[in-house]
Formats: sequence, structure tokens, C-alpha cells
Amino acid sequence: MNRSIKLLFALLLLTAFSLSAQIPHPRDTYGHEVGADYKLADYDQMLAYYDKLAASTDRVQMIDIGKSVMGRPMKLVFISSEDNMKQLDKWREISEKLSRAEITEEEARKMAKDGKAIVWFDGGMHATERAHAQMTSELMWKVASEESDEMRKIRDNVITLVVPVINPDGVDIVVDWYRKTLGTPYESSGPPVLYQKYVGHDNNRDWFMNNMPETKAVTNVLYNQWYPQIVHNHHQTAPRWAMIFLPPFRSPVNPKIHPGITTGVNLVGTAMANRFAMEKKPGVISGTAFSMFWNGGMRTTPYYHNQIGILTETAQPTPSPTMYDPKRKPANVGGKPSNGTEIFYPYPYEGGEMKFRHAVEYMITASMAVLDLAADKKDEFLYNIYSMGRDAITDSRGGGAFAYVIPTEQWNPSEAINLTNVLMQGGVEAHRATADFTANGKTYKAGSIILYGAQAFRPYLADLMEKQDYPDQFLFPGGPPQPPYDLAGWTLPIQMGVQSDRIVESFQASTNKITEKLSFDPGSVEGNGRYGYVFSNQDNQSTTAVNRLQEAGYEVSVMMSDTDNAKAGSLLVRNKRGLSTKVSELSAELGLNFSGVARNPAGERKELNKIKIGIYKSWQANMDEGWSRWMFEQFDFDLDTLHNADIQSGDLSKYSAIIMPSQNPRSIMNGHSKNRMPEHLTGGLGGEGVAALDAYSKAGGTLIFFDAASDFAIQQFKLPVKNVTAGLKPTDFFVPGSLIRMNVDTNNRLAFGMQPEVAASFNRSRAFKIDDGAVGVTEVAKYASDDLLMSGWALGEEKYLANTSSMVNVENGSGNMVLFAFRPQFRGQPRGTYKMIFNAIYMGAEKRKTSLSKKR
Repeated sequence: MNRSIKLLFALLLLTAFSLSAQIPHPRDTYGHEVGADYKLADYDQMLAYYDKLAASTDRVQMIDIGKSVMGRPMKLVFISSEDNMKQLDKWREISEKLSRAEITEEEARKMAKDGKAIVWFDGGMHATERAHAQMTSELMWKVASEESDEMRKIRDNVITLVVPVINPDGVDIVVDWYRKTLGTPYESSGPPVLYQKYVGHDNNRDWFMNNMPETKAVTNVLYNQWYPQIVHNHHQTAPRWAMIFLPPFRSPVNPKIHPGITTGVNLVGTAMANRFAMEKKPGVISGTAFSMFWNGGMRTTPYYHNQIGILTETAQPTPSPTMYDPKRKPANVGGKPSNGTEIFYPYPYEGGEMKFRHAVEYMITASMAVLDLAADKKDEFLYNIYSMGRDAITDSRGGGAFAYVIPTEQWNPSEAINLTNVLMQGGVEAHRATADFTANGKTYKAGSIILYGAQAFRPYLADLMEKQDYPDQFLFPGGPPQPPYDLAGWTLPIQMGVQSDRIVESFQASTNKITEKLSFDPGSVEGNGRYGYVFSNQDNQSTTAVNRLQEAGYEVSVMMSDTDNAKAGSLLVRNKRGLSTKVSELSAELGLNFSGVARNPAGERKELNKIKIGIYKSWQANMDEGWSRWMFEQFDFDLDTLHNADIQSGDLSKYSAIIMPSQNPRSIMNGHSKNRMPEHLTGGLGGEGVAALDAYSKAGGTLIFFDAASDFAIQQFKLPVKNVTAGLKPTDFFVPGSLIRMNVDTNNRLAFGMQPEVAASFNRSRAFKIDDGAVGVTEVAKYASDDLLMSGWALGEEKYLANTSSMVNVENGSGNMVLFAFRPQFRGQPRGTYKMIFNAIYMGAEKRKTSLSKKR
């Protein structure tokens, strides 16, 4: 018997060794070790390895979850034991039922015991943080192949989900740039373009709007399919002279987050820190920089879905080694003492040569700590996500809404549909009324959207629908404010200009659950269109219609005054062959109402030339430029990118308007210096570019400046406008990423179709004062006189913002310069201010001959 047991054990070992041996290591595909000095694998190499890994073992499966914005495939890899992999649908279903929390406690207890913990890892989001996209290949190999007791326990109890590269386009952009500059003075630089086509680093700021295809693909897995209990989002870099940042985070925490999430994050972070200590890996720091208040990041949005979101920031983002001289070790690292007396930095890094491989090893250690904890406590993690979901459904902490209602009557109906789709993309359950109903004494029509509070993702719903009240936080008593991590206020109905009602008392309504993405409600086409058709510009989609009509060859005009049939700002399209069919198509797709006019309508109107816009793109990669470009493409604008040389010596007369996205004035003017970039990528607009823009505007062109770029306009064109926030100390004035009340002069042509009160997305932005006696300068909008803060945090706003100008138009020869003190298109979120941009473009597109129409 003893001999038989030994033989069996030997066979098991041989089988395990055989399985491990047949699973390929990344080095065999890449031609080098993961994390080798001066070496990076590109995405094609990575895809080749993923295919080999998935084909080599029954412990791994891989699927496509979408495509990047430039068409590269996005992969999701599943790793677990062979038996678990045969039942993936079962584990997914258990995870969904526990997360949605619509089962009994008895059922939940059994499922938690029977189920498997779902743990998520990702890499490659921020492409200049080069190590994590490389590391994920080795992490997947390790989880799939290693035969230690710990790893077998992990495979038996955990379904590991890995998106090895969230941003495939960025990996190739950065790898290509590094290979080209290796051995040159620019080896440590980043590429001169955004490493995600539109948003660059802001791909980690898109996790509730889901504007980008990469974000949509991942969000769908997280909140509509697999519902992981732990989400680990790898990043770089740590504070200088630390090796890795990991939780716990600093205050504040958003009170809408369940306390079980806050403590769960601390639990996981502590387990990670302990593993590093026991592996004798120094330089682990916590409790600095990052907080748990903001929604919208890859690791923060999970909090509002009762998922434990983990961020790690690891040092050494480049394959080129870095020397840290031990003699120059600072006394403080990340605001913590570096002598071993700090509880959140107890094992300091002492210096030496830091290598890319160190980053890979630290990331794997962090990931292994997460997996080990999840395997040991899988019943607890599974049950806890259920328990937190039940607390949300029952509103256990009190004060929650019974429902949020989005009425059918909207100023901008398409954005109400967009808001509903944004919420559903993030896993929120939505219903549509099938009959009129009454709530809180108000009658709502059939078709109204109802978002009931009694759902597991209540924290997410409430956070996006209600105003934020960010707590006052200062670096020290009497000192400057401590900036929030990213934003302080982001309430979506306020930003998007959507009317919504928070209902506390219960009500009855006949509804259908919405199960698919909503299309715009079809519009109507009425009346005799013998002369043409009129449609309102209130809805943002009216701009899509203008661009498509012009592309099809139709003549479009802006009506400059109210008529019997339409308000000022409405759009008239002249009839010619095929128009009735075209407007019917647009009405059905875009939800617009077209009214036929049999005769030439009375009143002044401005006929538009075919709209074509240019957008300035510096060689200093600028996210606001990318977001602007993306926004314009959503409305089918004919758009050219303009680099320095295009403006300095190109033909600008073909552009209806030129957009100058928010950017530091010095960057616009001077660009990169020659010691930072190859010569052909250096310099800015310079005096030659300024003169060309001035000549373009004076000849009738329209220049549009967003936020920081308005300082460039004021300085370079010597405009009679001042930025009154310039030079203010943060102790006196501080508005970090908040929504500020703004009053709009709706009689001004640049505000046609706007609501009289909207929110400005104010991100340490600006405020204008027009010089006394200035001629040709018009205020289009101003910050409110009181009650300025709509959502977020503000200090000194009543003193420094109240009644100052937020948008002005400055006449310049025959043209115009339109200055926004804020970013009206910030991250594709503030849809309520888009029309101010569109109106400025229309002004630039109008034919210079003004005709007064007469009835005939």
C-alpha cells in the first residue's frame, strides 16, 4: 500500500510538471524576459503570446470583448482550474445573482459557499506606464502554470479575469516611440501624440460616461456580465523614492460608498503590504495622494457597484534603468518620513539601481496578494457583495430616493435619452412608464424614465443623479486647500441639461423594464414643405442634422429672430429634390421635429456656407484637443487637424471656425524645447502663427478659445478683457472640478437655443471682466450673482466669480474671437453647454452678405 501511494504521488507530480512544461513562457515569444532592460514587446507580439497560452492548457480561455478606437482587438482571459473552466457560465451566474442581490439570504449563503471568487486584473491603460502591459503576460503564465500549494488553492477557489491590455493602441504608440528614441537624448520622453486617439491619460476618467469604446467594453464585463468582487487596476508610478503605492487611501471617502467597501479596500491593501514585507521588498507606501471620493476612474467606479477597487502605482515606468543614489535619500517620501517611523511607510527604499524588472516583480507580488486573499476568503467576499447589494435595495442607511424620474418633456430630449443610456451602460436598471402617472403631486406622461432606488447599484445611481458636497479639506489648519483627487462635482443631469426629479415618497406606475440601449424617440415631419423645413436648435442633435444636410447639398440658414413658426436660432433648410425623404430620415433617427413652410418666412436669417472647422493640435499632446476632436466627430463635423505649420503658412480661409482647445499659453506659443524632442517636433505657434490667426480673424474668420487658451488670446491679441482669477491664492479662491451656476443671455446669437441657467464645468478655470469703455466686446454668459456652487467644492466663489463673465465675444476686424472661461466640452460630459460652441461655429460659417427675407 505504501509503495502504491508513493507511485500515485509520483505520477501526480509528473502530470503537474508535464502540464507546467507545456504552457509557454512569454520569453519564448518575446525573445527576452518580461521586464528586461531596454526591451518592450508590442501588441502583435502580445496577441501571439495570448493565443499560444490559451491553446496550451484547459486552465485558460480567451475571448474578444470589443475593439479599441483604432480597431485593435481587446482580449479578456479567464484562468482557473480545469474543472472550474468547464463551468464558467455557472460561476458567472452565481456572481451576477449575488451582486444584483435579488435572492434570499439563504440562497445567498449557499451560493457564496458554492461559488468562486471573481477577481479582475488589467494592464496597459496608461501606455507610458510601460510595465503593466508587459507584466500581465507573465502574471497569466504564473497563475496558469505554477504548481505550488498556494497557486492550486487559487485556481480551485478563484476565477481570475485579466484584460492584459486595456489600451492596445497606446501600447503600440509608446513601444514604437521608445524603440525609435532608444539611445537618443529623447529616450525617456513620451510620444508627441495622445496615447489613446482621443483622450490619452483621460482614458481613466471616462468610467461613468463610457464615451470611449475601450471603456464601454470593459464596463460591460464589470457591471453587466461578470460582477467581480475585487478589481485591481495596475498603474505607474509611485512617489519618487518609493517602489509602490497601494491602499489604504487618504480621506475623504464618498459617503454613498458602502463602508464595507472602504474597509474591504483597507483589508486588501494591508494584505498586499504584508506580503511585500515578508518577501523583503521595501518601498511600499500608502495613505497619500489618492482618495475614495471621486466617481469615474477604473478603480473608483467599482466602489459604487459594491466592488473592491484596488489601485497600485509602481515605480520605474521605463525599461531604461534609473539610479537612486543612496546618499541622496530624502527625509520625506510622498509626504511621509523615510526613516521607518511612518506607519504607512514602515520599510523604506534605500536606493540603488532601479530596473524595469523590479516593477514587473512588484506588480506580480501585489497581484498574488490579492489572489491569495480572495482564495482564503472567497465565501466572505461573495456574501459581502450580496449583503451590500441588499443594503442598497432596502436603503438600510436611510435617506435614499424612492426613484428618480426623467420626464418626457425636456429642453434637449436627446440628452435625456443619452443620460438613460449612460446609466444603463453602468449596470443601472431603468424602466419606462407605459401610462401617465403621478408622483409627489406631479403628473408625468407615458414614456417618462423611472430609475427606482431599490437596486443593488443604488450608490452609483444616486451619486450620478444627485449633487456632490465635497468636504472642506486643508493641508494644515489655516493652510491651502488639499486638492481633491480629480473632480469634486460631476452630477450628470446638471451637466447634461436634463430635467430630473428626485422622488422620496413611493408611488405607483405602470412600467416596462428597459432591456436594450434606447434610440432617440422619433420626431415628426409636418406641414407643407414647398419652400423648406424649419427645425429647432434646442436639441444638440440639430447640429448633426445641419452637418448631414449640408453634406447632402442642401442650403441651411439660421433664423435670427422669432417668427410665428419658430424661435430665434431655429434652422431653415431650403427645399430641393429629395429633401422630404431626407428630413424624414433625420427625424426618425435623431428625434427632431421638422415643420414645413410653404413660403419664404419673414425675418432676418443667415445662410451658412458649408461648415468646415479646424482644431489646433500642439506637439505637446493635449487631452482637451482630443476630447474636442471626439466631440465634434460625434456631430459629423467636417474637421481638419491644424499643426503649427498649418496655421503659420496654410490657407485658413476655408475654415468656418478654428478651435483652440484649453492649453497653457506658453505651450501654445513655444511648444517643446529642442532638448526635449527631435527638432521637427519642437516649437509652438510663435509670432508667425499669432499673426496668421489674427489675419484670419480680421478677414472674417471665427476663433474659439477654451479655458486656458483664452489667456493666450488675451495676451497675444491684447484683447480688452481680463482674467480676474489670475494670480489669486488658493487660500482665497479655489474651485477644483465643480459645477458652477451660469446665467446665459439667450437673446445673444451665440446663446440661441440655450436654457437661461446652465452649469459651467469649472476646473480651476477662469472668469472675465471686460475693460471699461471696451468697444466690440459682448458678454454672452456670466457666472450667477449668488448660490454659484451647483455641485462639488468652492472657496471664494461669491467674492471672485459672482457676476463675472464666463463667455465673451470680441469683434476683430470682420471676424470674431469667442472666449470661454471654462471648458464647455470637458471630457464629453457637459452636454448642456455644447450649443454655445455650435452657435459660434455657425457665426463663422455665415455668408457675409446679409439678406432680409420678405413674404411673397
